[in-house]
Amino acid sequence: MASSRGEFSSRLGFIMAAAGSAVGLGNIWGFPTQTASNGGAAFVLVYLVLAFCLAYPAFMAELLIGRYGQANAVTSLQKMSSRPWQKHFGFIVGFGGIICAALILSFYGIIAGWMMSYAIESAANIVGMNAVAEWVVGNSLERNLLFTVAFMVLTVFIIRKGVENGIEKWSKRLMPMMLGLLVLLIIYVMTLDGAMEGLNAYLNPDIEQLKDPSLIVSALGQAFFSLSLGTSVMVIYGSYISKKENLVSLGAQVTLIDVSIAFLAGLLIIPAMYVAQTQGVAIFADDGRLISGPGMVFDVLPKLFEDMGVIGTFIGLAFFVLMSIAALTSSISMLEGPVSYTVERHDVPRSKATTIIGLVILCISVVIVFNIETGLDFVATLSTQYGQPIIAMLCCIFVGWIWHRSSILEELKQGNDSVEHSFFWKIWPWYTKFVCPIAIAAVFINSL
Repeated sequence: MASSRGEFSSRLGFIMAAAGSAVGLGNIWGFPTQTASNGGAAFVLVYLVLAFCLAYPAFMAELLIGRYGQANAVTSLQKMSSRPWQKHFGFIVGFGGIICAALILSFYGIIAGWMMSYAIESAANIVGMNAVAEWVVGNSLERNLLFTVAFMVLTVFIIRKGVENGIEKWSKRLMPMMLGLLVLLIIYVMTLDGAMEGLNAYLNPDIEQLKDPSLIVSALGQAFFSLSLGTSVMVIYGSYISKKENLVSLGAQVTLIDVSIAFLAGLLIIPAMYVAQTQGVAIFADDGRLISGPGMVFDVLPKLFEDMGVIGTFIGLAFFVLMSIAALTSSISMLEGPVSYTVERHDVPRSKATTIIGLVILCISVVIVFNIETGLDFVATLSTQYGQPIIAMLCCIFVGWIWHRSSILEELKQGNDSVEHSFFWKIWPWYTKFVCPIAIAAVFINSL
């Protein structure tokens, strides 16, 4: 079955693809914004703790479900079930994750389109096409529609190629490129006036802020969003992993890469904000609140790049190309979830399924574009603040309470014969069964 439905050809291929899914706008756009809005270094500290103590166990649960089932999210969950009610429950959880992924992609594509438009603005300015540059960053209906369509076409193109020739091939190309651009931009920004003040705010925590419950809620939400949990993505990616691979170490490596790149993104964005502030751009209100909020990337950074002169145009181009790549590596994973379900459950050819589902999601995006003021926030909140935590919690319940412990151990032993004697096995099953569902539920309730 694995050969007919596709499989990652190498360990590196999976790591790049899974990290690419996890490392998206949630890391490079969302994480620094959340950090700036929630106490700087205090938020970073809480995020790091929760990413490894709660997000990683849930991440492992989803990967394990997928590799055991060797199928889409719905089929994999139903294979774990031994009773009719469990199979119905599995369908609800699996299909819920697929719907969640589609909803995220519907608003994600719009934001990614904006990233592409700002990259084109910089390129147009470089070649002297000032009228084009002005139009592509104007908040017009036509601009939003054009770039949303362009981004979705790119995503569909990659997914039509399948696992090895599409997802893996492009992830291997895009991830190193993204990391290289990120490091180069960090080095440059650190040479500018004001960067050290931003670095201090990013790395020196105010312990008093750790008492704020909203900070913990925001940090956990960010950890789940950045790891693509609760969207069926990691279930389907897990199903493409060879049985010979050590799943425990693979999961840890992807989590570490994801957290590291989020941390690196903060090293770029937070100092850049203080550089902009040094140059006269208003960043914080009198009460210390971040002025731009989620729109910071589009409001603050272009002004910073503009103040840099000619070099700023090239820096802006590199930055928004980086953002566009990050968005693309995540969008291909979100489209793969519903596509794999359609291909395997309804026997539809991959190319046809990808095109049809891509068009359906694009139609949702178009509706959002026509109602941008309210639609974008509504769909983003519904899918990320409600859908993802609920689905991730239910996956943990499935692994902890429905799947037999002996079957879990048998699956983990494939690729890791000594896992039974490891610290991971002594902690993780209990952690997934009790701690993760309770903690996720508590955070979800507090967010209501």
